[in-house]
Amino acid sequence: MARITASVYTSHVPAIGAAIDLGKTAEPYWQPLFKGYEYSKQWMKDNKPDVVFLVFNDHATAFSLEMIPTFAIGTAADYTPADEGWGPRPVPRVQGHPELASHIAQSVIQQDFDLTIVNKMDVDHGLTVPLSLMCGQPEAWPCPVIPFAVNVVQYPVPSGQRCLNLGKAIRKAIESYDEDLNVHIWGTGGMSHQLQGPRAGLINKEFDNGFLDRLIADPEGQAAVPHIDYVREAGSEGIELVMWLIARGAMGDLAGGPAPQVKHRFYHVPASNTAVGHLILENS
Repeated sequence: MARITASVYTSHVPAIGAAIDLGKTAEPYWQPLFKGYEYSKQWMKDNKPDVVFLVFNDHATAFSLEMIPTFAIGTAADYTPADEGWGPRPVPRVQGHPELASHIAQSVIQQDFDLTIVNKMDVDHGLTVPLSLMCGQPEAWPCPVIPFAVNVVQYPVPSGQRCLNLGKAIRKAIESYDEDLNVHIWGTGGMSHQLQGPRAGLINKEFDNGFLDRLIADPEGQAAVPHIDYVREAGSEGIELVMWLIARGAMGDLAGGPAPQVKHRFYHVPASNTAVGHLILENS
């Protein structure tokens, strides 16, 4: 059967993608950030998955305000990097895994989660920046990717508890797939940041690191945190962190297994007036 062996968590700041694409990674401003991902790129090579299930949010690229699915799973064979206003990023096309994605959709919907099935969409920096951080600049991404888009842009957005429970359903779906596949699940977005208003540029290191602590040791407790706490403490865009709970909910300890191993933890500010968090957990 397929199995989830690890989860990866990372911010997906668009300026990070621009720094990579423009060759700025060694500049003094950016160097400390990219140094925090050196371990991760080697870990990715040493622990290459067969498929990545990547949780992200679309930034009005695939979905406009005319249609906003709460949860959307990509079931296409491939995905084109999106043009977000300054041309598409110079990165490889993303190869999908339609068979596993369709199986997950079937299983998760039968577990009473409503998913929007997407057979064609472009993918923006929410998906491609994490791939660049973990995989560098290859001619092709190392494995197929299943995009899973979550609405954290327009309220109402899903609760942390809903996201954690969805992760549990995704784990069950993947483990019921007949083919022997090594799957990673990634949660992306965040950390504390606000892009507009009087608090634009807000970064809360204490909240961010407390979130990482609880994500590791007390995901159920973190899932109970209400939306208003994210907005108050982490800024209006800090709500993106609920997507990390989907990946955390898919880990084996929440199904009765041992606690996951923390392989890497990194936190850095600022990156384009945003806090950057990163974590790798392996199932024991």
